[in-house]
Amino acid sequence: MGKHILEEASRCLQCKNPQCTKGCPVGTPVKTAIRLLLNNKIQDAGALLFENNPLSVVCSLICPHEKFCEGHCILGKKSSPVQWSDIEHYISGYFLDRLQADRFKPEEEKERIAIVGSGPAGLTVAFILAIHGYRVTIFESKDYIGGVLQYGIPDFRLPKNILDKLRNALLRLNVKIRPNMLIGPVVTLEDLLKSEYKAVFIGTGVWNPRPLRLPGETLGHVHYAINYLKNPDVCDLGYRVAVIGSGNVAMDVARTALRKGSEVTILYHRGEEDMSATRYEYEYAKLDGVDFEFFVSPQQITDEGVTCCSTRKETDDAGKMSLVKIEGTERCFQADSVIIATGQAPRGNLKGLEIGKTGLVITDEVGRTTHEAIFASGDVVTGAKTVVEAVERSKYSAQAIIEYVESLSR
Repeated sequence: MGKHILEEASRCLQCKNPQCTKGCPVGTPVKTAIRLLLNNKIQDAGALLFENNPLSVVCSLICPHEKFCEGHCILGKKSSPVQWSDIEHYISGYFLDRLQADRFKPEEEKERIAIVGSGPAGLTVAFILAIHGYRVTIFESKDYIGGVLQYGIPDFRLPKNILDKLRNALLRLNVKIRPNMLIGPVVTLEDLLKSEYKAVFIGTGVWNPRPLRLPGETLGHVHYAINYLKNPDVCDLGYRVAVIGSGNVAMDVARTALRKGSEVTILYHRGEEDMSATRYEYEYAKLDGVDFEFFVSPQQITDEGVTCCSTRKETDDAGKMSLVKIEGTERCFQADSVIIATGQAPRGNLKGLEIGKTGLVITDEVGRTTHEAIFASGDVVTGAKTVVEAVERSKYSAQAIIEYVESLSR
């Protein structure tokens, strides 16, 4: 076991009322897991984390820990917090490599459940239902499982061998996986329910880019972030790249393009303090060498780059803040390629469900849709959120599915 892991684990104060757990959306039992680890019960610690959050090994790498667990560690007030993310990754990786399906073997096989989409929400529900004995089939529209984890997060943030561990764990739990199977155009949700599936869970995420509708947006050197991240190697960006956006996806795109040899600048129409990216991701982007231009509003995309004008904040007599364009400041930001990273929306290929104005599936607080046998959670319901937030909502949805299916046999 790594010396660093033991040293960090030994720093834990074993607080009577651990704030780290309170700060975590899924209430990760940090204190108990660390105690088990230090008592040489790493397999038990891993099982504890896995049962609480099947994607613990993923969250350990890509969660905004400074906002959740580590940000609430009491040691962080006077020194540095316990690096729980490192400890969690070690425990969770060790556990998945040695996952014993017999540990979760149910007394009897239960009904079939279909999972549409294998992103964070779909994986969470699949694991929970499989552990409870349900016969789960995952329908994935692409080659590999993971959704945004596989096709939307760069390798330097989330190595893809982590997803191989999750796939192997699913197979050991007898989950069936059907890749390259897009539900909607040929096989519909109703087709699944007419088969032997007692319920369907939708966790298809958000894969349609949100366009800015700028003049020139359809030119050949313009790309959408979600499309670029699927396979950066197929895009010839050239030397100078402009990224429009301010979220974590914009940071991922910029850092990826930088690693492919481009010089990258992020253009944002507001200020540094307004960015939606976490401070951690923003600081790492700067550390990698990404440049930033703030208070710059793109107006048009041309063959030469992005035509922009400067902006500034103004406050009216009522104290309301607004952003205004500054006349006479138009200029061209020279760029060989432009990447638009301003959000995503669902595909809209699922018929028979009530959809909101933004294209998101309408559900109640636990993921019940307007069809009693169909449930949904994750980004397809909430829009893009963190992985741990998708896990949190999906745990409620898994329980709602269990309650629904059990009610059918009463």
